[in-house]
Amino acid sequence: MIVYDGTMDKEPYKNLFGKTIEALASEDKDVVYLDADLMNSIGTHGFWKKNKNQAVNCGIAEADMIGIAAGLSAGGKKPYVHTFGPFASRRCYDQVFLSVAYAGNSVRIFGSDPGVTAAFNGGTHMPFEDMALLRAVPHSTVIEVSDGAMLTKVMRMIKERPGLTYTRLTRKNYAKVYSDDHQFTIGKAETLKEGGDLTIIACGLMVNEALKAAGELEKAGIKARVVDMWTVKPVDTELIVKCAKETGAILTTENHNIIGGLGDAVGSAVLESGISVKFKKHGIKDEFGSVGPQDYLQEYYGLTAAKIVQEARSLLNK
Repeated sequence: MIVYDGTMDKEPYKNLFGKTIEALASEDKDVVYLDADLMNSIGTHGFWKKNKNQAVNCGIAEADMIGIAAGLSAGGKKPYVHTFGPFASRRCYDQVFLSVAYAGNSVRIFGSDPGVTAAFNGGTHMPFEDMALLRAVPHSTVIEVSDGAMLTKVMRMIKERPGLTYTRLTRKNYAKVYSDDHQFTIGKAETLKEGGDLTIIACGLMVNEALKAAGELEKAGIKARVVDMWTVKPVDTELIVKCAKETGAILTTENHNIIGGLGDAVGSAVLESGISVKFKKHGIKDEFGSVGPQDYLQEYYGLTAAKIVQEARSLLNK
């Protein structure tokens, strides 16, 4: 059930992540958790101290961590791996590609604080390219969670999923969108708001901004449909085509480079469908990260409801 009213989730996602890892490990002794010296940052330090048979601090050695996770998978274990987004993607890309995906191993990688949510950690820690990199790995699954209920459900859903799964999450929190008992299906997006004038397709941080933008557009008589495309690969082509036919205009918005991310996934689906539709990508325009509070960075890069409204009006006026 959709319960969005603009209020923020009460619990930081690092707490939910830590609790869920501990629960999964308790329920299934084949679950093993690996981290690159960031357990305090993601809420798993307590679990590691209590259960070192199912938790490994690999240190600041991400490539080694992925190799260990691949070996554990080959031995029948179910590894969950965490580090910051840039280090979970570009720093260990070759190991992810070869030791996990090419070798047919099943590893669940979590990259935290994507895009501007890295805030004061700055440009070196601000991944605007991680989804593009992991989408390019054959047979991979790429997810960006949009609230806490989704995070805990996804962590459970992927336990038995074969192959490489990459999940983007913030350690902080987003607006609450879903009830705790909401059921999700990988590869199926969620329609959060109906509308017939255009469709705004968002993921992660930008789901809240898209819903706020739709509210502002409605005041001006423009009815925007809002879709949470939380599975960026496999993308929900069926729903994308449906939205293209029914609204005639699609605007994507993402906390990621517009090259290779959500916008390109949706755009490819639209183009291959052969449907004539107005289309625009909104997100980071081929730039590096910067440093500052998250709200400042959202303004700096235009990742706001106000900017989505502006982009929507521009698209409809084409």
